[in-house]
Amino acid sequence: MNFVKRAGMSLGARRPKTAALLALFVVICTLLLGGFLLQTAAARQEADAQRSIGVDVTVRQQGFTPALADRLGAFDPVNRYNTELAVRTGTRGLTPLTSDAPKPGGTRVREKEHEAGAAPLAANGVRDSGMLLPFSYGSTKITTGRGITPKDAGRNVAVIEQRLANKNRLSVGDTVLVQSADGKRTAALTVIGVFRDPMRDPPGWTPPHKLPGNALYVPVATVQHLSTGNPTVREVVYRIGSPDQAEELHAEAKRVLGTGNFDFRVNDKAYKDQVRPIQQVGTFAGLIVWVIALAAALILGLIVTQQIRERRAELGVLLALGEKKWKLIAQHAVEVTAVALPAVALAALGGHLAGQPAGDALLGGQGDQPAARTGAPRAEIAPPTVEVDPAAVGKVAGTGLGISLVSTVIPGIGILRLHPRSILTDAG
Repeated sequence: MNFVKRAGMSLGARRPKTAALLALFVVICTLLLGGFLLQTAAARQEADAQRSIGVDVTVRQQGFTPALADRLGAFDPVNRYNTELAVRTGTRGLTPLTSDAPKPGGTRVREKEHEAGAAPLAANGVRDSGMLLPFSYGSTKITTGRGITPKDAGRNVAVIEQRLANKNRLSVGDTVLVQSADGKRTAALTVIGVFRDPMRDPPGWTPPHKLPGNALYVPVATVQHLSTGNPTVREVVYRIGSPDQAEELHAEAKRVLGTGNFDFRVNDKAYKDQVRPIQQVGTFAGLIVWVIALAAALILGLIVTQQIRERRAELGVLLALGEKKWKLIAQHAVEVTAVALPAVALAALGGHLAGQPAGDALLGGQGDQPAARTGAPRAEIAPPTVEVDPAAVGKVAGTGLGISLVSTVIPGIGILRLHPRSILTDAG
């Protein structure tokens, strides 16, 4: 009789033990599937976190120009970058804020007052206002409209402070006229956003351009247009995916900026605080898979060994009839495999129902808790999506089959030492 057919008849004749073996395999496959799904969800959330959090690298150098900043920003590991340079501007038809404190006297002071009155606004040229620390930490917030983005390059737009907007009754969509400090160049800027700076006005008299309410953010090209000289970049912040890419960016900075002195600072605190816990969950899930696989192989191996001992008489009869020993081992492998396959299907159904709640419990809060504890800027990390895909089911099926083979072949080595005469003598 074919050993495959014998395996099916044996499973049918031993229904209680087959059901118990099926239940055990369902538990094993469910745990394996949970581990694989958790690994996949953690890897997906880690990739999302790297894109949203990343590692900020600040570069400063004397004579750092926007063109050089753009060349370095085109380097492959850079996901986002922000160039920052500032200039003082005058106004046309716009009333700037002034200090309420009494003005001190003196000739030099009056000269400075006249100079500040000619350029009362502080225009900050940025490429991506969302990367500025006050905005990323949340202390400064956009109350209406939006901030400056790379898409605004070359456009005449501005984001103004709420106090300046209230004094001049400005809102999103209005136009303000600003001019260079020497009055030779003028730019008409469309207000695309209003922000609120929590910083209060200084208690003493302060020149208008140093008041927080007189600050506005514009694209870099606008500052270059309004500048009376050749403005240099104050600093550039580059966001890369992980701390490992900082060395690559440093080497590229040497190539672009030359071997001269430049300040290169890596800030990976937010990355470590918010991404490392996700990586730990993925590592833990991988460890779970290995432990489950080894434990399952050990438990099933003991069960198969016990079954071989209980079925010594059956094996002796088959050997006496001339059945080959390798076919007896193959019969046990088919029996275990036949139970493992429906267990994979049942585990996939269970993973579809319970996978998302388990992923939310283990990964849902990984992006928020460290930020609250350390004070690092908190990034909005999307909750993980746990889906039972064919790849995960295939991994479970492959691992289950591997466990089946290991748990039957190794104990089946004992069959090779069996002799039908001694078995039947002992049975008699």
